[in-house]
Amino acid sequence: MSHTVNVNFKLDEDVKKSMEQACSEMGLSMSAAFTIFAKKVSRERRIPFEISADPFYSESNIRYLEKKLADYKSGQLKLAEHELIEE
Repeated sequence: MSHTVNVNFKLDEDVKKSMEQACSEMGLSMSAAFTIFAKKVSRERRIPFEISADPFYSESNIRYLEKKLADYKSGQLKLAEHELIEE
């Protein structure tokens, strides 16, 4: 018989609530969902889904957005309309 242990980690409150809801809809507890995940990782020796970086959070884009925000706050931001803006 295997011995169970507690595992503690931090999770954003909104993510936790959303996961609890999703798990409930599938008839699972969060503990069961994490156990399924852990067993699959152990068996396959990989994360069982694709992980990729969101380019929105890249360092260069964050610097660009921070510069635009600074320009906006200082009144130096130049805005222009383009064909993607619908009225």
